[in-house]
Amino acid sequence: MRILGIDTTTRFLVLGIYDNLNVYEYSLEVGTRLSSLLAETIKRVLDVLGWQAGSIDYFACGLGPGSFTGMRVGIAAIKGLAWSLNKPVVGVPTLDILARNINLTDRYVIPALDAKRGLIYCSVYKSKGQALKRITPYMLLSQGEFFKKAKNNSIIFGDAVTLYQEKILNNIKGVSILDKDYWYPKPSNIIALALERIKDKKANTPFEIKPIYLYPKECQIRNIQKLKSK
Repeated sequence: MRILGIDTTTRFLVLGIYDNLNVYEYSLEVGTRLSSLLAETIKRVLDVLGWQAGSIDYFACGLGPGSFTGMRVGIAAIKGLAWSLNKPVVGVPTLDILARNINLTDRYVIPALDAKRGLIYCSVYKSKGQALKRITPYMLLSQGEFFKKAKNNSIIFGDAVTLYQEKILNNIKGVSILDKDYWYPKPSNIIALALERIKDKKANTPFEIKPIYLYPKECQIRNIQKLKSK
């Protein structure tokens, strides 16, 4: 079985490849260049492996929350590839991908992403048995709301730390903040989560997957109108 998975919801283009027991990982900081680099990067990686796109059995994609434009570009690319090749797609929430950066622990795990406008994307996870389980919804919170939702003695990581580290330390007891090595999605996590969903028969047709937008709809529409007017 072959899987190609990407996440484009942060400033990194993250690409994972699975070929039976082998996992290949590629990450590239793209900033605002995602649209121009995405197709080229996928082609280059496939060429290095000697693969044809048609030999891929499943496509996987990070669904967000995260960069509004990044989500749209990445999901559209995966939908287009999967539809043209008549292959299934596995959608994976980005916060789930991030949470897998942490090994099993008895502490609460909280990935926190900068959602701009003084807001934070986050969710809370806890180890249960041999698995990390999400115990809250995916959330879009103000700073104050985040400090109320966050658990004491938790592990917090993600690019929101850049903006709120001092306040996190002052407002959450016993918190541990992880460094930048843990802040962004890892390709192997996309593949691991995709494999779990495939095993559970949770793959979809290309047009069944949807991005996880947490901003109110009126904000999304306003953002689209601004983009069109530029």
